[in-house]
Amino acid sequence: MTDLSQALQVAKAAAATAGLLLREKYETAFAVRSKAPSDLVTEADIAAEDAIVNLIRESYPSHVVLAEESHIADPAAEHLWVIDPLDGTTNFVHGVPHVATSIAYYQAGCPRVGVVYNPLRDDLYIAVRGGGATHNGQTAAVSTAQLDESLVAVGFYYDRGSMMRSTLRAVQDLFQHQIRGIRRMGSAALDLCQVGTGQFGGFFEYQLSPWDFAAGRLFVEEAGGIVTTCTGGEVPLAVTSVLATSHATRATMQRIVARHASMSEDEGGFG
Repeated sequence: MTDLSQALQVAKAAAATAGLLLREKYETAFAVRSKAPSDLVTEADIAAEDAIVNLIRESYPSHVVLAEESHIADPAAEHLWVIDPLDGTTNFVHGVPHVATSIAYYQAGCPRVGVVYNPLRDDLYIAVRGGGATHNGQTAAVSTAQLDESLVAVGFYYDRGSMMRSTLRAVQDLFQHQIRGIRRMGSAALDLCQVGTGQFGGFFEYQLSPWDFAAGRLFVEEAGGIVTTCTGGEVPLAVTSVLATSHATRATMQRIVARHASMSEDEGGFG
């Protein structure tokens, strides 16, 4: 059994180390390439990931790492670290300081430790299974507001076809339920954390990779929220849809995002 307090310290140290690299790169010129249309990667992503992985392996040489840029691992591994070195790369490239390093430790498929850090704002979110969630040292809790008193965050996958149409239809439907507004911030890790701090009443995206949500999911849950797939299922550590809400917004958001996911499937879209 891994000591979760030690794992947390390792995750925090790794996030801080990556943060120094990202701040340095943010303030200077850096190379950018496209993995796919609208899907960018920079030398900052690579450098930060290498720094995180090296630090984790110094402490846990037998653990395995699943990371966005260059590390593949079995999601069912007994001791697994799931890493996104720079969530919000497009923001980073365009000089928008809304980005995050996301680091999660999973044991036997269960999230145990999550750290999300925006180094450009020195903004730190921490969650430990059974130990609650904190934002910059203060206890975090989801909002108790109803949906018509809430902001809702949304993410768009790189697909510009059926998935985007479904997302836009769901957004339109949410406005019919008198939400106060939609926010598309560009970092799923931070969107999830801001559900956990009560700034957003909910967040959904129809396709995310595990490194996008691994730490943020635990943060929401430890802050008293609920995280499932968009159709209400258990979230796998794989490419999936994600819906995060408070208890107050759950029922209506679940109904809306599930309906529009099904509509996309009917027209031959994502499954």
